[in-house]
Amino acid sequence: MPGESTAPQPTGPLKGLRVFDLTRVLAGPTCAQMLGDLGADVIKIEHPTRGDDTRGFAPPFLPGADGPTKESAYFAGVNRNKRSLTLDIARPEGVAIAKKLIAGCDILVENFKPGGLKKYGLDYESLKAEFPGLIYCSITGFGQTGPYAPRPGYDSLIQAMGGVMSLTGEPDGLPQKVGIPVADLFAGLYATIGILAALRHREATGEGQAIDIGMLDTHVAWLANQGMNYLATGENPPRLGNQHPNIVPYQVFATEDGAIVLSVGNDATFERFCKGLGLEHLLSDERFATNAARVANRALVTDTLTPTLKSRSTTAWIEKLEALSIGCGPINTLQQVFDDPHVKARGMVIEMPHAATGGKPAKLIANPVKLSATPPDYRISPPVLGAHTDEVLAEAGMSAAEIAALREKGVV
Repeated sequence: MPGESTAPQPTGPLKGLRVFDLTRVLAGPTCAQMLGDLGADVIKIEHPTRGDDTRGFAPPFLPGADGPTKESAYFAGVNRNKRSLTLDIARPEGVAIAKKLIAGCDILVENFKPGGLKKYGLDYESLKAEFPGLIYCSITGFGQTGPYAPRPGYDSLIQAMGGVMSLTGEPDGLPQKVGIPVADLFAGLYATIGILAALRHREATGEGQAIDIGMLDTHVAWLANQGMNYLATGENPPRLGNQHPNIVPYQVFATEDGAIVLSVGNDATFERFCKGLGLEHLLSDERFATNAARVANRALVTDTLTPTLKSRSTTAWIEKLEALSIGCGPINTLQQVFDDPHVKARGMVIEMPHAATGGKPAKLIANPVKLSATPPDYRISPPVLGAHTDEVLAEAGMSAAEIAALREKGVV
């Protein structure tokens, strides 16, 4: 029937909820994809010609049956379970369509600079009277208030300003960012948590609300034990490379043919470690007797254990240490990660058909949330630009002629 969605129907716990997704790049799309994986109908708003910026963050592109497609792997990673609607919200007709769609939505997620949507009348203050039940989530670099609010936020900038870079890297080297965009990802996940809390509040009261997510705030929040180390002592924690600030030995050691991560989490484990490796004499040395002593004598512990761990291969150590129930593991490349039998058993790679791949399924990283009754479902592959424009507008009551006229004017 005209106006009826042809998309597979969701089965997740957020089934029946609709999201107006005004986000792009990574933090916002991460949040919206999580909502989509859990069953929400996510309408992704994209510029009619440019689309989401990450459509151009390539190569690499998704592989197709006859070689690379024109769809970026970056975009595909955070945009499944969304319907792509091209819409120019800088045009009055675009704003009118946006408001018509928002009227049928439960959640709006956006990552424009503070005040960036006010000129279109799509900011929270402009919408809340007309849509009192709307949950409006804003994700920005520095939040809606404070002296840095007008600044743009970028992942590496937030990692630097949020302190993580000061903690990452070798002691004598330069500060290092984490190898994946953790500032964006954590902001997206905290936004999801905020939205779920706001949904519970609306369920109880009928009231929507605004959610203000600042990437710097979320970055400070996950400083975790290192942040608490500073608050407890007033001293900046040093960079320790691959060593743990509060536990020793809990670090990377060289092996005969590579390296291994050793995680000795408490004194009982250290005793078992020493006895299993023929190092019982260390247990009578007060410098090794407790974790606090080992932290105080970090260099000595490392230097003492290094020759022993260099004496066997990584595989041999993993076999021996696992038999002793001591935390250890190899340092895997991504090829090794995705070939790992446990990763495979947990279903962490999925395949979805894609409009651009010529019949070759697109491999995507799965949602890690395992729900026994309402697991994530994968019903819509990452869309090509504007793939669902006609469908979504028809659902909103527009005729084919009206949609064609909007397309001719460049509104959609």
